[in-house]
Amino acid sequence: MAIVHRLLRSAAAAAFSPAAAAARRGLSALAAEQTLERNVQWVFLGCPGVGKGTYASRLSQLVGVPHIATGDLVREELASSGPLSQQLAEIVNQGKLVSDEIIMDLLSKRLERGETKGESGFILDGFPRTVGQAEILEGVTEIDLVVNLKLREDVLLEKCLGRRTCSQCGGNFNIASINVDEGNGKPGMYMPPLLPPANCMSKLITRADDTEEVVKKRLHIYNELSRPVEEFYRKRGKLLEFDLPGGIPESWPKLLQALNIEDHEDKQCAVA
Repeated sequence: MAIVHRLLRSAAAAAFSPAAAAARRGLSALAAEQTLERNVQWVFLGCPGVGKGTYASRLSQLVGVPHIATGDLVREELASSGPLSQQLAEIVNQGKLVSDEIIMDLLSKRLERGETKGESGFILDGFPRTVGQAEILEGVTEIDLVVNLKLREDVLLEKCLGRRTCSQCGGNFNIASINVDEGNGKPGMYMPPLLPPANCMSKLITRADDTEEVVKKRLHIYNELSRPVEEFYRKRGKLLEFDLPGGIPESWPKLLQALNIEDHEDKQCAVA
């Protein structure tokens, strides 16, 4: 892991200089120092609000690797009142993408912290978002699998607008009750709300960037910049496309089946 965060940090500086091409060529040689004995290294792709964090977090616990979400790293930096917080606040509230340079710097620092705790392997959520980031990541470490979560856009919009966070405990919930009829060649879909406990109900807040205008802008930007990342990994035979059939109870077991993973705890609960 150490070689990964060192290379990401150097790449973050080099990628935006005239010497970028030469720097990237050097990354491949240095990456050979990585150990072959390691845990899984996966990436989760998908539109904003599709549920990358939910499923990546569950899988990280199941396979025993850290879940690293760049969105969380940005929000932590925003809350820290650090040197980047004001700049990030303006970018996020306008629905724009945070620059590659900032994202790679935050990710590098997160990997450094993980190394001190003895972490091995990872599930990346929200990175890479661009082909440039994917190329840099490919130059410093081997990605085993890229899971692309897909959900129809009208459902995505409704889901994003229903997101809420408890201002006290920090828990994430969703008040949207989605029940879409089948039509125009699209299957019907039901996603029940994920409601908070009674003690959190009066403390719910909405993220500043979860407005219809900003969500639509994020989806548009994703389609323009991040869809090519899907093609990048598709050409390398590493992309697993997964259409979410509904909410967590319906989607989770089917995702595990697609990944050929068993959740023994779920089985024990079913037997009990």
